[in-house]
Amino acid sequence: MTENNHTKRMLVILPTYNESSNIAKIVEAIKSLNLGASILIIDDNSPDGTGRIADELTRNYKDVFAMHRERKLGLGSAYVNGFNFALKEEFDFICEMDADFSHDPRYLIDFYIEIQTCNLVIASRYVNGISIVNWSLYRLLLSFFANKSVKFITGMPFTDCMGGFKCFRSHVVEDIGPDNIISKGYVFQMEMLYRVF
Repeated sequence: MTENNHTKRMLVILPTYNESSNIAKIVEAIKSLNLGASILIIDDNSPDGTGRIADELTRNYKDVFAMHRERKLGLGSAYVNGFNFALKEEFDFICEMDADFSHDPRYLIDFYIEIQTCNLVIASRYVNGISIVNWSLYRLLLSFFANKSVKFITGMPFTDCMGGFKCFRSHVVEDIGPDNIISKGYVFQMEMLYRVF
């Protein structure tokens, strides 16, 4: 795939806090896919210098953007800021992704292919058993049973209701209205899926 072959514009939103050891690597990994995807780094005033590195990346790449927030304001509000940016800049597809390589960038290729005919694409940790690495047993069990509980309570059919690696068509986000989203923390992921569902 080459950047010139794509007419639809994708934005990958990367919320960051103390990701100085990862942010340049994850940006390079996304750029190496040749999807022509733009990247928005939203940094919550990381004390480790992540914001400074983000600014350097914006100078190296015309399609990498940095947004600086004054303090740690929560994952949900970071994505709300990112969604508003994406809508203002008229991106067609909007991806959520962690900056610490807990999400494998190569799956963005699958996202780009699938989102052509879908409103939402979700990367699930629970499709074929459990595919999570580097988590303690406690965190793994907490995530697994939280996901099961959310599915039971809401009736949503998704295998991973709390995952943070997904892609939306921009009109879906626009219909929801980013400023209507209530959740500020990780519950944001469930709220977004419920609103789409």
